[in-house]
Amino acid sequence: MHKKVILAILLLAFPQFASADSQWILEESTLIYHVSHPLHQSEGVSHAAKGKGVCHAGQCDFLIAVPVKSFESGDSNRDLHMIQVARGGQFPLITVRTHLPEDASSLASIPADLEIQFAGQTVQYKQIAFQHVTKGSDTLIMGTIPLTLTDFKIDPPSLLALPVKNEIPVRVEMKWRQM
Repeated sequence: MHKKVILAILLLAFPQFASADSQWILEESTLIYHVSHPLHQSEGVSHAAKGKGVCHAGQCDFLIAVPVKSFESGDSNRDLHMIQVARGGQFPLITVRTHLPEDASSLASIPADLEIQFAGQTVQYKQIAFQHVTKGSDTLIMGTIPLTLTDFKIDPPSLLALPVKNEIPVRVEMKWRQM
C-alpha cells in the first residue's frame, strides 16, 4: 500500500512520467494488390483496414487488420475467386504486425520488418521501405509490400491454362493519428 501511495505522488508531481506511452490509430487506408496475367492486369482495392499502435519505452508496436473479402477489383466473379484462392472463408483477416523505434517518425523513409498473416500462413518481410510524411496532426505512410503467392502457399490461379504471376505487390497508403 505504501509503495502505491509513493507511486501516485510521483506521477502527480512529475506528470511527464504518466504520459510516457503514446497511442496511434489508423484513420484512413487504401490497400491495392496488383495481379499480372499474360492476358490482362487487375487490381483489388480495400479501404477497410483497421489499426492501432502503442509506443512505450522507445518502441512502437503496430497491428493492422483487413478483411480478405473487403478487396474489390470491379469484377465480382474475380473477387469471389480471389477469396476462394486465398482461403478467405477459413482465414477471413489479413494481419500485419511491425515494431518500430519511437524515433522512426523523424525519418523520411522507415525500414520496417513486417509479420504478415494471410491465408493461414505467417511470413516475415524484412526492411520494407515506407515513406513517411507528417501533415499537421496526421502521419501519412506509403509503400509497397513485395508479397508473393508462394510465400503464403497459394497456388497461382489460371485463366485459359495460363497462371497469374507469382508476384502480387500490395501498395499501402495509410493515415495515422496520434491519440
